[in-house]
Amino acid sequence: MTKNAISWSEYYAARAAEVQDSALQHFFAHGCPEPDTPIQDIPMVALDMETTGLDSHRHAIVSVGIQPFTLDRIRLSERRYWVLRPPRPLSSKSITFHRITHSEIAEAPDFNDILDELLNQLTGHIPVVHFANIERPFLDSAIKDRRGEGLRCPMIDTMAIEARFERRGWRTLWSRLVGRQPSSIRLHDSRNRYGLPVYQAHHALTDALATAELFQAQVATHFSPDTPISEFWG
Repeated sequence: MTKNAISWSEYYAARAAEVQDSALQHFFAHGCPEPDTPIQDIPMVALDMETTGLDSHRHAIVSVGIQPFTLDRIRLSERRYWVLRPPRPLSSKSITFHRITHSEIAEAPDFNDILDELLNQLTGHIPVVHFANIERPFLDSAIKDRRGEGLRCPMIDTMAIEARFERRGWRTLWSRLVGRQPSSIRLHDSRNRYGLPVYQAHHALTDALATAELFQAQVATHFSPDTPISEFWG
């Protein structure tokens, strides 16, 4: 399904009528904002997941961080963070990258154990991520593995927004002409362009907060609070 085939609202209604899992049914039954809704009226939740690799079919989620927010406020008291026990052993490369060790996951819950709470936190919110091509398939695959039914929903991708302004037009052309690499659109480098503080990278909760702040800065710099949600989600 793509948002070009039917509207997200229609898709949510259809899924609410067909899914069997109660948590997924509740998620879809809550509905989705209309595409012309101003971004200032949208409740959002920044989502970040640390994984054991980049392939959602071969690798697994080892931590999840969520940070509810709006354009005006980041609700720190509502943030949540989980370390999870993946179905396959951690590799040394994975441990070096996200610094989650064998001892930390030994008694950690499975993704299924926190899924109802995670879906409850996502219900009624638009997820905001930095690089949806990782977050979306991992979330969908992990839910499908546990509940037999997947989850597709609109996401706002701060990396895609940054690419819109840093990887197109004269900036990219100039970089190519002078033999330079295009501007980095990694989370840290993107935040640096807006004067946001430096945080520890590759920690799911910190990266969720960093993503929420980045989106607020992107909207304040490039858009208006009245910009419809359809300009951001995909």
